[in-house]
Amino acid sequence: MRIVSFDDLTPGELAAWDRLRAANPALDSPYFHPGFAAAVHASGRGIEVAVHGDGEVLALLPFQRDGAVARPAGWPAADFQAPIRAPGTGFPAVEFLRAARVRGLTFDHLLEQPDFDRWVRRRRPSPYLEVTGGLDGYLGRASRTAKENLSQARRRARRAERELGEVVLTADALDHALLDQVIELKRAQYAATGARDYFADSRRADMLHKLLAARDPEFAGVLSAVHAGPHLLAAHFGLRSGGVLHWWFPVYDPAHARRSPGWILLRELIAAAPRTGVTRIDLGRGEDEYKRRAMTGQIMVCEGEVTTSPVRQARNALVSTTRTIARTILGRGR
Repeated sequence: MRIVSFDDLTPGELAAWDRLRAANPALDSPYFHPGFAAAVHASGRGIEVAVHGDGEVLALLPFQRDGAVARPAGWPAADFQAPIRAPGTGFPAVEFLRAARVRGLTFDHLLEQPDFDRWVRRRRPSPYLEVTGGLDGYLGRASRTAKENLSQARRRARRAERELGEVVLTADALDHALLDQVIELKRAQYAATGARDYFADSRRADMLHKLLAARDPEFAGVLSAVHAGPHLLAAHFGLRSGGVLHWWFPVYDPAHARRSPGWILLRELIAAAPRTGVTRIDLGRGEDEYKRRAMTGQIMVCEGEVTTSPVRQARNALVSTTRTIARTILGRGR
């Protein structure tokens, strides 16, 4: 196994990345496209890649260093993580630790991988929307509550048109000023809710701008917005690869909160799916109420750490046990 900077990958290794990803349907998320690692690397957060295989590339793992620990490329905002490999191919995780000279490989959105099971301490759902067939197709698969929310969104959109002006969706806006507005709204949301400000590191805003500028048909940043007349109701910046759109940074103008602007935007994007070529919208890990209502399915992602340190293994086991006990107690209390 060799460890190289992303910039030092050979054309053959980049071609192997594309080949392995194409051979594995589980890797269709844009987070597994080399364009995502390239954007993170270009924004100043150095990405390295573990290349496994002698002669033939069998697997690749893009990662970034955090002291003596390796983390997935794009952490803490990489909503899907996994080695790039064909189905049934192993990845020697312990060998990776030695080759990269790190004491651990942490993960928090790892696709379920049988050979990583012993290092998993928690699994959580990552919901998605199957939107093949647009609004009619989605409604045929959606829950009763999702149908109610979208019906309500349609009524509120019509009211917004009467009060503010025509409701218009821009599905893919190459507008860097609008992206700046999205980032500022997101930062205000973080401040209002007490969440950690992801954009306090200015390199991350720069990364989003680089992603927006990416226009590869197989990978791009996608900025969408819904306006009522001149008024921005809601917007979203996400990633697109093929027919998969990843829901990443949704925002809305608090002045229009009573109109359920997020649901209006989601409804418009679902309706536009046949035109834009989107077949699935990944909402990302979390059990937010709107995700629970909107989803048509979910996959599980894992948290844990690959390590050979007995101390770190014991600590991870303790964390897992504590969470299991807490869930059991809370379950009995309901």
